Amino acid sequence: MDRRAFIILTLAGAADPAPLPPPVGPAPETLSSGDTQVSAPQPIGDPRFDRWVADFMVRALSEDIPADVLAHELSGLTPDPRILALDSHQPEFSKPVGDYVKGVISDARVATGQRKLAELTWLPQVETRYGVAAEVLIAVWAVETAFGATQGGFDAIRSLATLAAAGRRQEWAEGQIIAVMRIIASHEATRAQLKGSWTGALGQTQFEPSEYLATAVDFDGDGRRDVWGSTEDALASAAHLLVKGGWRRGERWQREMILPAGFDYGLTEGPTQPLPAWTALGARTADGMAWSDLDAAAPGMMLCPAGAGGPAFLALPNHFALRQYNNSMAYALGVGLLADRIAGRAPLVTPWPAETPLSLADRNAAQAALARLGYDPGGVDGMVGAKTRSALRQWQKARGLPADGYLSPRVAQRLVAEAGVGTAPAPVAPN
Repeated sequence: MDRRAFIILTLAGAADPAPLPPPVGPAPETLSSGDTQVSAPQPIGDPRFDRWVADFMVRALSEDIPADVLAHELSGLTPDPRILALDSHQPEFSKPVGDYVKGVISDARVATGQRKLAELTWLPQVETRYGVAAEVLIAVWAVETAFGATQGGFDAIRSLATLAAAGRRQEWAEGQIIAVMRIIASHEATRAQLKGSWTGALGQTQFEPSEYLATAVDFDGDGRRDVWGSTEDALASAAHLLVKGGWRRGERWQREMILPAGFDYGLTEGPTQPLPAWTALGARTADGMAWSDLDAAAPGMMLCPAGAGGPAFLALPNHFALRQYNNSMAYALGVGLLADRIAGRAPLVTPWPAETPLSLADRNAAQAALARLGYDPGGVDGMVGAKTRSALRQWQKARGLPADGYLSPRVAQRLVAEAGVGTAPAPVAPN
């Protein structure tokens, strides 16, 4: 899902594509399954892609994909040059989190979401069956495809084959191609219908093909799991996916908090503990509203995604269920905060600070600096995820800085200067 994809693909940066593994066997001239024997697709003249197709055909046949389906869907297949460029610019990971969230929550989107919430008379039945709040499903639908309007025009097999042949997440991409082949072989959808995002995500709520097979439901009762044309099926399937990801009935997803002066920001993205433990540390709810008994008892993790100068959130278990949909803090916060606004809750009390975006080169340099200084960022890939933020907190704490794990341009500049790697970002005003 463009999100997740929900899946997170490794940023390309300036590195060459990863080498493919050794061939698993000679390229077959014919494909056979049962009594069916068909000619293998002809090479297209791209050595890397042709080699991947030849290897993949052997693996796909071992997964019991019908030979005629495999040959037909691979025939004439070529890589899509747009895919690898898009791989490097996932907004959940390349934009400052505040900019991403503000882009998710517009007055027009909130108004449309509220109208949909009132119009979809069957939605309370979905909420009753699965326990996922209706406003959350509307928010997922809004963020994924603008309420079903922009489901994507990329051919799923071509997109996934491009990623697999390039070597990034090859095992995952091949598994998704197998799932697409199964969907086609089962006649649940045609190749022409299987168009979606550049990562192969499908339908109004952007399902990975394997998730479609395992999770999609026929909620409207027409005998088909139609996540493309049926909003009922799409939103009920999204609810089912969230439940499988750990969604807890009757609980919220996150609450904005106000933290006291002197708060230990090293606790952010750290221990999960119920509300009383956080209030004992001086944290209080930003809107002053009461908590339900379920929410107050639920384990919560404190998040400060824009550092000590931005809003703080107590993330409850359902926040992390949203991350199962797309493994990004920014995504889960964006969907959760949009859901709050659709439900009529107030905007944030603490505004997002003005943030200066860091280039991919700057993020890579900061990660390389952390690694050289002995703090493991989880790789140098430009993706400032949980492991990079943890390493940054350790470095900040060791130097007596607020250990909020926030990679601002000033922090990146200091890291690079201390480690003597790469090029430091341009100086910026204090933040």
